[in-house]
Amino acid sequence: MYAIETEDLTRVFGDFVAVNQVNLKIPHGSIYGFLGPNGSGKSTTIRMLCGILAPTSGNGHILGLDLATKGEAIKEKIGYMSQKFSLYDDLTVSENLEFYAGLYSLHGAERQERIETMLVMAGLTERRHEMTANLAGGWKQRLALGCSILHNPPLLFLDEPTGGVDPKSRRMFWDIIYQLAHQGTTVMVTTHFMDEAEHCDAIGFIYEGNLIADNTPANLKKELPGMLLEIPSQDPMGMFTELAARQRDVLDIYPYGTSVHVLIREERIADYKDYEYRVITPSLEDVFVYYVKSKRKEMVV
Repeated sequence: MYAIETEDLTRVFGDFVAVNQVNLKIPHGSIYGFLGPNGSGKSTTIRMLCGILAPTSGNGHILGLDLATKGEAIKEKIGYMSQKFSLYDDLTVSENLEFYAGLYSLHGAERQERIETMLVMAGLTERRHEMTANLAGGWKQRLALGCSILHNPPLLFLDEPTGGVDPKSRRMFWDIIYQLAHQGTTVMVTTHFMDEAEHCDAIGFIYEGNLIADNTPANLKKELPGMLLEIPSQDPMGMFTELAARQRDVLDIYPYGTSVHVLIREERIADYKDYEYRVITPSLEDVFVYYVKSKRKEMVV
């Protein structure tokens, strides 16, 4: 049995299809990265998986519970952290934890034990009496995570948890996620950071409501066809325009930082003998660009 399993999960708002026949199978104790641009359907999918929003069609099971009929039971067994800081700035760190402990109906010794555990996990033991409004962004996010897992849920949803957080805090935050997964918690996390997605057990790319890729990071890179070249340039846009104008037989081409990435069939390598290229291993960003462009072409056809 999977922690999350869906079949053709769909949500329609009027004439707009927000999520279109999404099929997921996420094993227990794994970290699943859910990627996609704003408006692609990530948050709508998570709201359905949390039992907050009813699917228009399709079905699914969360921790063995039916999405259509067990929404309230699902909410009791999961943790959820939204992309916007959802705690109370006018309460102290401890008061926020006490408030959420009440929401989760934690009592007595268990309540205090869980609060102390979250303070230690978040590194906030010495700041327990500090006003939440005075915490930096990274500390706030760790407090929010602590509040979302106070009741020790077996499944945790994190909606862009590290947005607006400095790199050091992001690394510390992910250390906590790894620890949770090691202890058996299943984590589904949305992120815009490809370096974070690299460390997930599996990744789903969603685009305009469609799940366009779903595999491990390593397999997604292997599935990218052809050979990827990186051509450095002081004017990447100019280089891109030049290469595109020659209408070379390419699978994909796009500016990438201070270079241009060109995806070609291996037999076309001679076309680039006049350029100082190097053959590189695709990044997840390269993979995502390829899948999005491929999906756009399908939709045009």
